[in-house]
Amino acid sequence: MPHHYKNSYKVTEKELVSLSVYNVGFQKCDALYQWGPGIRDHYLIHYIISGKGTYRVAGQTYHLSGGDTFLVYPNTEVVYCADEQNPWEYAWVGFTGSDASMILKATDFSPENPFIRDTPRGNDIHRQILHIYDARGNEFEHAVEMTGRLYTMLALFMHGATHAGSQNSANSYVQKSIEYISSNYSYAITVEDIAGYVGVSRSHLFRSFEAVLGRSPKEYLTDFRMKQACYLLEHSSLSITAIANSLGFDNSLYFSKTFHRQKGMSPKEYREKNRS
Repeated sequence: MPHHYKNSYKVTEKELVSLSVYNVGFQKCDALYQWGPGIRDHYLIHYIISGKGTYRVAGQTYHLSGGDTFLVYPNTEVVYCADEQNPWEYAWVGFTGSDASMILKATDFSPENPFIRDTPRGNDIHRQILHIYDARGNEFEHAVEMTGRLYTMLALFMHGATHAGSQNSANSYVQKSIEYISSNYSYAITVEDIAGYVGVSRSHLFRSFEAVLGRSPKEYLTDFRMKQACYLLEHSSLSITAIANSLGFDNSLYFSKTFHRQKGMSPKEYREKNRS
């Protein structure tokens, strides 16, 4: 094995709008190897396997070492640099999508503290990043598998979050709800079904969603379905009725009205506009 190495994979088509992997890899850096100053247009998590280095962002310099994790926020200027004596080795995953920011809000990362020392379950997080790397490929099935493994990795950060107890239980209720929605959105599930699965009352679930995500479970469920609708309208030749059925709407007229309210145009118009 050479003294330093770099294995990385970059996705060419970002297929999934809710969450998709942008790039993934692992690297043993040369002494003083530096990235930046520069910005990324996506979120980027680095888990430090061993060694040391510095991460500079927003006028702060953080000295980090094996077992720590740091997060690069989109469109934020950063510099990270390997130590001269003991350069770091890290694994990383870059990702984007409308679910990313709200999932990260349920972890211990924040723009004020964009790192986690002695990351809880760090070995599991490292393993999940390698699983994402193993699932790489540019077919749609690869995108789905990489995203599934990314959700699992982000869930580990949510499990390890040290927010106040009530916030922690709210996080776990929201996380369970998101898992349930992503597995069952194609059925005619309701907020009552989600609350029943999580094991809390509808009002308790509502308060948890408001606290963690700033929106209601119903809004989240509708948004989730509409994102899938956009994907199917762009990438499949299914009829509007078939898409409505695939998303748990038993009435294609109600689906079209909901879509129009969210997107300002009918499903048919959206398909024509985004296919041209």
